[in-house]
Amino acid sequence: MDTDAIYLDHNATTPIDERVLDAMLPYLRERFGNPSSGHGYGQLARGAVERAREQVASLIGAAPDEIVFTSGGTEANNLAIRGVAERASAERRRVVTTAIEHPATERPCAWLERNGFTVARVGVDADGRARLDAARHAIDARTALVTVMHSNNETGVLQPVSDLAELARAHGALVHTDAAQSVAKVPIDLRELAVDLLSIAGHKLYAPKGVGALFVRRGTAIAPFALGAGHERGLRPGTENVASIVGLGAACALAEGDMATESARVSALRDELWTRIRSAVPRAAINGHDALRLPNTLNVRFVGVSGTALLARATEVAASTGSACHDGHESASPVILAMGVAPDEARSSVRLTLGRMTQRSDVARAAAALIAAYEALCDR
Repeated sequence: MDTDAIYLDHNATTPIDERVLDAMLPYLRERFGNPSSGHGYGQLARGAVERAREQVASLIGAAPDEIVFTSGGTEANNLAIRGVAERASAERRRVVTTAIEHPATERPCAWLERNGFTVARVGVDADGRARLDAARHAIDARTALVTVMHSNNETGVLQPVSDLAELARAHGALVHTDAAQSVAKVPIDLRELAVDLLSIAGHKLYAPKGVGALFVRRGTAIAPFALGAGHERGLRPGTENVASIVGLGAACALAEGDMATESARVSALRDELWTRIRSAVPRAAINGHDALRLPNTLNVRFVGVSGTALLARATEVAASTGSACHDGHESASPVILAMGVAPDEARSSVRLTLGRMTQRSDVARAAAALIAAYEALCDR
């Protein structure tokens, strides 16, 4: 295991920012109180949770009382999707989603499908964006919820969430977006983005793993799927993970302060990485929309070689493919296939995602390693 490799897998997880860790440490040491306790220890913890709630809300343009803390993006998605479904009327037993959702959305939808709901999965175009023409046919008066990711975790492509929300509202349906990959990378303002629910995952924005949040717009009716005491407005029972919640709040505050400059820096490095690869590998191609994507994400088809084999040879680079390998058989990513890419080419795809720790020297080294690995595989 090469832990000195250039880390280009920030869409999988980010390191905890040192400033986030510093904010957390007191709540792992002396400020250990239970936020539900009435004495000083508990109230100190309660105050920290509420400050974090304000920080998360501020980043996305929400009110603090619209933020529900969870154990991460997966729980937030389940709470949103299953919570809306449980409160849906008998006339609204339909959910509309897309063909490129993360399993944290797709599997709750499939569970609903096994339990009496109809689920319509809207396809995507060659750029990886949900097809609005198909959505217009899928969303109707029977629809309880439209759930679509804000940006795709593999390609980084931004989805037409506002357009889908407009279609949903015309039929009285609620709208959920999984924004785990987008929050802190691109601006999100819920005063303008007409969604009712939005999911956040802490470990995608330099906070710890095991903490996240769900935005629940005031007046949105959802039911909890776990039962217990009245924590988090009764929607997420269980004693709060105070230190991690503090970390999520600190990460959101940092992002609010430097998102514009950091996104521009990372975007420039991403484009330089692509320029270096493209100049040496003329057959290389970008998966997804060239412009409407996250500033840190580059998904490349190294046509003619396996993406898995490429990364196995380019040991200086820590990245991923989005495909799966079982019993020696490599399967293509469903996300890339949904865009109409041929299976052989889809299997050549590599996801390269940059972050705060990425420097220009890393880009040069990573490009050189990937190009050398490609050339070696082509010469075999």
